[in-house]
Amino acid sequence: MRPSGALMIEHRLIEKIIPIILQRINENKLDPVFIDTVVDFFRTYADRTHHGKEEDILFKAIEKKTLSGEHKKMMEDLINDHIYARKAVGSVVENNNKYRKGDKTAVNEIIKNLKILSEFYPGHINREDKVFFPEVMKYFDKQELDDMLNDFWEFDRKMIHEKYQKVLLNLNA
Repeated sequence: MRPSGALMIEHRLIEKIIPIILQRINENKLDPVFIDTVVDFFRTYADRTHHGKEEDILFKAIEKKTLSGEHKKMMEDLINDHIYARKAVGSVVENNNKYRKGDKTAVNEIIKNLKILSEFYPGHINREDKVFFPEVMKYFDKQELDDMLNDFWEFDRKMIHEKYQKVLLNLNA
C-alpha cells in the first residue's frame, strides 16, 4: 500500500459521516450530544489524525522536493482547505455551547456550518484522491513511500495516547 492509499481509506470513513449529519438536520434531530460527537469526529479523526498525517508527514516530505508550480499551489490550497474546515468546526463548537445555554437561534449557525462541512469534504476529498495524491506520489521512490507509510502507522499509534492524555488533563482541570 502507498501512503495515498492509507489516506484514501480514511477519506472513505470521513465520507460516511456526511449523510448521517444531513439526515439528522433533515429530521430536525440535532441535539448537543450528537453535535459533540460530530465535532469529536471532525477534530480527532478528520483533522488531527487525517489532516495531521497530510500536514505533518506528507506535506513536509513534499516540501523537500522540487515541486512544479501547479503542485505547490495545490498543496497550499489543500492547507487552506484544512484551515477552512477547522473554522467551520470551531463555529459548530461555539454555537453548540450557546445552544446548550438556551440560545435556540444558535442551532441555525450549527446547521449552516454542518452543511458547509458536508458540502466541503466531498470536493476536498475528490481533489486529493483524483488529482493531488496521484501526482505527488510520483516525487517519491519506493523506499520513501514505504518510510512515509511507516511514519503514518507510527503517527496513528501515538495519536490514541495523545488523545487520552488530553482527556485526563481535562478531567483534572
